[in-house]
Amino acid sequence: MSDYYNAFEMSPVPPPGPDAVAPEPFRGIYGMPAFVTIPTTDLAASADFWAGGLGFFQLFSIPGTVVHLRRWAFQDVLLVSAESVPERAPAMSVSFACVLDQVDSIAEACRALRPDSVDGPRDTPWTTRDVEVITPENARIVFTAARVVDPAGQEAKDLEAVGITPPGVGRGDNEEHA
Repeated sequence: MSDYYNAFEMSPVPPPGPDAVAPEPFRGIYGMPAFVTIPTTDLAASADFWAGGLGFFQLFSIPGTVVHLRRWAFQDVLLVSAESVPERAPAMSVSFACVLDQVDSIAEACRALRPDSVDGPRDTPWTTRDVEVITPENARIVFTAARVVDPAGQEAKDLEAVGITPPGVGRGDNEEHA
């Protein structure tokens, strides 16, 4: 018996592919296994950017104190009122999953709201397409979408060289890495 199991049934992230469809925003209440807390000097302006640029919605708020934002299940952000925020974005970032057809639209929406806030989109060696956004609070946010890997292509060979067998290559279910 393995200590690990395939738990994709728990994840809102769909399998990668050209026809991957993003799940609907999740409005249910659950015990959050993880969340991001971001200080802001302007709750309303920050919430507007996160909604209009990044696709989050307001789950609830305590006026003047906190705004709880969510996108998909397990993508929770708490904007909290603060007297100041860092002048520059930190090197650290937080990443949120999306699907490929959302990457460009997120970049465009954020550029429309804050023209200099976006870096990318760009493809990574670990087979994702990412867009990095610096929010009004100077938080570094990355939206990342899995790209489809051609099992016979160079990317699959590069992944295998570091010990990762992509789906569709060899075993096909990646059980060794589950």
